This record gives sequence, C-alpha cells and structure tokens, in this order.
Amino acid sequence: MKETGNAWEDVRPEELPAFLREHAGELIGPEHPFADYMRAKIRQKGLLQQEVFLAADVSENYGYKLISGEKHTVRRDVIVRLCLAARFCAEETDEALMLYGMAPLHPRFARDVVLRTAVRARMYDVQRVNELLAECGQAPLTDP
Repeated sequence: MKETGNAWEDVRPEELPAFLREHAGELIGPEHPFADYMRAKIRQKGLLQQEVFLAADVSENYGYKLISGEKHTVRRDVIVRLCLAARFCAEETDEALMLYGMAPLHPRFARDVVLRTAVRARMYDVQRVNELLAECGQAPLTDP
C-alpha cells in the first residue's frame, strides 16, 4: 500500500480480489477495527506492544485487553497515551481515536491543540507531554 494509505483509490473493480489478498495485513477488519489498526501500526513502526504499554504507563494486562476489545475505556486520555507511546503521527492518532469511537484531536480545543502540537513535534514521551500541557495551563493526561 502507498505510504499515504490511498492506494485503494487507484484499484479497478477487476483488481479488487488480488488487492485485498496482497494488502490483507494492512487492512482493518470489520469485527475489531481498533485492534486491527493498533496492531498493524505498532508492527509497522517496528515496536512491540509491551514497549508501547510500558511507554504509555499502561499495565500490560490492561493494554492487551484494551487493544483486543476485551476491556473498554471511556477515558480518551488512555487511547492518546497509547498513540503517543506507539509514536503515531497526528493523522494516525485521530484515526485510532475515531476507530475506538472517540473524537479526534480538535483544533478548537486548547488541550487538543497542545496534544497535536506535541505529536507533530514527535514528542512521544507521556511525561514530557504532561509537562507541556502544564506549561500551557492544560490538564495532564490522566492515568489509566
């Protein structure tokens, strides 16, 4: 798939079966879209899920359950922590949030502007992001 994720736009109908087979590992399934997306992106970045959970300060057990869909959180900060730890860009973070059923980072909310700026600056350390949030008068990312 093209890096932009838009290779599917150039596929003709007769090419679909081959395209779907060729890109099966990159495409999101209908049953667990968030889990499929997270696993694929973490793998694509050469990371291990355990590394992501550690960097996000999320227990391994809880992290696996969140990604698998066994557990659900209503706390958006937990998903943001996972995205930071997985070194997601702003667009990947928004996609993960939406697939989880949460709002993407929005430019009208000051806290989201700080988070998006941190991501764009490749500031993936949760503690450093929390320091930046505090410097900007915003609440830190809540603990899982």
